[in-house]
Amino acid sequence: MEITELNPKIVWKYFHEITQVPRPSKKEEKIIAYLEKFAKDHGIEYKKDKVGNIVMCKPATPGYEDRVKLILQSHVDMVCEKNAGTVHDFDNDPIRTIIDGEWLHADGTTLGADNGIGCAAQLAVLASDDIEHGPIEALFTVDEETGMTGAFALQPGFLTGKILINLDSEDEGELFIGCAGGKGIVATFKPEYKAAPQDLVWLRASVSGLKGGHSGGEIHVGLGNANKLLTRYLYALEKNLDWCLAEIGGGNLHNAIPREAHALIGVKPADKAKAEELLRELDAAVRNELKAVDPKVRLDIEDAAAPAQVIDCKTKSALVRALYACPHGVLGMSHELENLVETSNNLASIKQRDGVILVETSQRSSTT
Repeated sequence: MEITELNPKIVWKYFHEITQVPRPSKKEEKIIAYLEKFAKDHGIEYKKDKVGNIVMCKPATPGYEDRVKLILQSHVDMVCEKNAGTVHDFDNDPIRTIIDGEWLHADGTTLGADNGIGCAAQLAVLASDDIEHGPIEALFTVDEETGMTGAFALQPGFLTGKILINLDSEDEGELFIGCAGGKGIVATFKPEYKAAPQDLVWLRASVSGLKGGHSGGEIHVGLGNANKLLTRYLYALEKNLDWCLAEIGGGNLHNAIPREAHALIGVKPADKAKAEELLRELDAAVRNELKAVDPKVRLDIEDAAAPAQVIDCKTKSALVRALYACPHGVLGMSHELENLVETSNNLASIKQRDGVILVETSQRSSTT
């Protein structure tokens, strides 16, 4: 079955078209052009502000002119993540979609249903001639994923509607009032690099196969975090062996639960078997822990080429212990609303860049 054959067909038609338009945060020029063409093709009045937000205005159907003007809102940018080994240029390539039973997903990348499906629903309403409605303003905002800068840039008078419905929720058939606040923290480690010892063997440890997910909508599910799983292995090395760390990396965006992580490590030849055994033991434990929610998780270790330099031992130890202690997941549930996550943390990314190591975490809470 093709995506355009799914029902309701008009929604999936527009969602498919949106997947064909590259739209990373802060690079929304192509999706903005698509929306402007849609408005012109359908004879819909629209306006665009200086940052790229667009509002399209559709008059009420006959007999509904006295209804309160309603604003429908979604954001046009998407989280751009891909699996290691997936060849995809988010600036230029369309998303490749796959229908798997009752699910639609992307081939090796994020799908962009956040918030492409909201945009598609708005376009379906605007294009339909069989839906009775009052006056509508359809607002499409830019750059939601990196700080909602599009929404913050809205100026007085750009909208005239009295009620706004945001179409960026994960739960079908439910209305939400309010949301959590968020904050990001980046910890910086500044290693002293030294020449890599010549008497070590080098191994690449990696975590892959995780589903990943949104750190807001899915933090409570118990999905695996590649950075935390990799850290568990490095912490086991720290407790059991003398070893060196040359490279480390995992995750990408602050609001995505990391799916993949890796580290380049060096051990004495006599300790290679022990290093591999520690990973195999952890792999078995993790597969058992996550079998209900992340059944495709895997930890691998393979021979690797020797690096030119390694991180100094003091920084390596501090980094591993800090990552091991860093919380991930739900930190507190609401005492007032059933099943509401009140406070959470996402150990989002570990990046080695220009000689420093950056560890990004994302906090959310509905309390101050």
